[in-house]
Formats: sequence, C-alpha cells, structure tokens
Amino acid sequence: MLSPHEFATLMLVKSAPEQIDLNREELDTLLERQLVALEQHVNGAQRPRLTRDGDSVLRAFARKH
Repeated sequence: MLSPHEFATLMLVKSAPEQIDLNREELDTLLERQLVALEQHVNGAQRPRLTRDGDSVLRAFARKH
C-alpha cells in the first residue's frame, strides 16, 4: 500500500516529471516497488517516468473513484 505522499508523487511523475526532486524519499520507494523508473536523457539529466505497473496503479485508482 502506498502512503498519501507516495501516491501524490506517483501522480506528479505522470503529470509533471520535470518538477520532481530526485532526492525525494517517496521517489526511492516508488523506484524500489518498480512503479517508477529513471530515464537517462541525451543531455545527461535523469527524469522519472511511470512504469507499466505505476500506470496500472493510477488507472485502478481512477476506476475506484
């Protein structure tokens, strides 16, 4: 089960990944649970993105509410 902060971070990764602080504790949990992955861009920057599982979590939540 995700904490409210982890869930909010997951939603932020989907809607505005460029605004995520890569040092957020919640991001570490999402990476460990393989709900988020880090993409390496050509300029060397990393950006979080949803994995298939992360997207599934958000879609399941949307169906319930």
